[in-house]
Amino acid sequence: MQSKISSFFKPSSSDENDLSARGGKKEHVIVNTFKRRARNFDGSNESALDSPKKPISEDLSLKSQLPELGRTLNKKRSYVQLYLELGQSDFLLHTCSTCGFKYARGDESDEKVHKSFHKNYTHGIQFKGWRNERVVGMPSAEGGRVILVLDGDPPAHKNKVQEVLQMMEFELGEGWIFQKICQVYMFISSQRVAGCLVAEPIKEGFKLLSCFGDERTDGRILKKCRSHSATLQFGEISLQREVIKRASSVCSSNAVDEKHNGTIMCENEAVPAVCGIRAIWVTPSNRRKGIASLLLDAVRRSFCGEIVLEKSQLAFSQPSSAGKALASNYFGTASFLVYRT
Repeated sequence: MQSKISSFFKPSSSDENDLSARGGKKEHVIVNTFKRRARNFDGSNESALDSPKKPISEDLSLKSQLPELGRTLNKKRSYVQLYLELGQSDFLLHTCSTCGFKYARGDESDEKVHKSFHKNYTHGIQFKGWRNERVVGMPSAEGGRVILVLDGDPPAHKNKVQEVLQMMEFELGEGWIFQKICQVYMFISSQRVAGCLVAEPIKEGFKLLSCFGDERTDGRILKKCRSHSATLQFGEISLQREVIKRASSVCSSNAVDEKHNGTIMCENEAVPAVCGIRAIWVTPSNRRKGIASLLLDAVRRSFCGEIVLEKSQLAFSQPSSAGKALASNYFGTASFLVYRT
């Protein structure tokens, strides 16, 4: 029975010959093959059917780049601990004890900036010289010279002055050192600006009172009177406590506000003056070498042209403790002239 069913469904050879004789066509099987495209790295969603076929050379070049991209993406970062925070007060910013500059230790850029600023502060800003220098005053024994810069000088001269003034403001304070009518004197030594003085024309000054000694607070003279106020006895040992009584006597004077040390006291009556020493500064490594005195002498010889000024015609702006010591040494007395800026 099974053989009969199979023979029923199986076409006979005669039927095939009849189909070919009648012009029938044999059915063919179409096989479609698809090739996998390389991954598109530019993020576009172009389909494989719409995109044009790339040449084999481009596919090979893309395959050669795949390992390099894989290495770049899989590269591991190395984390290294450079600091240990153990409660340091200057963990983030360290303050240099010499120049006062704040910087981050271990940071290469901060270390470089601090090194440059530290050298300029301690030794002076670098200065190679100008063709048309206005040299005034007498040359120093070490070969230094004093250069005068006025308001009408070339821009290059003014830019150098501004650079020096910024260094002065870092130590003396900002916003008061320079104004347009001022004359700037710079002491040049070893191709660096070792000192600077800013002078301005004035009409009067006030004589500083010489009643201020080393022991003074806010214009008061302090007199020490010692008295034994208490005695403590520990067996054979006797301890006495010493009390200092301070009696103050105020001098009749005119108060001039001082920027750095509170108040200074001077006489009420004004005295004629010609030149005001607005600010004077010398680099730390060049102090105690007479540079400030050379700058003051240069001001006296050149401030009024060919007329040499007397020391009594100079007046200082509100002096700090270092300024008082300089003026007292230069004038030979503690009663020098001061003026209001």
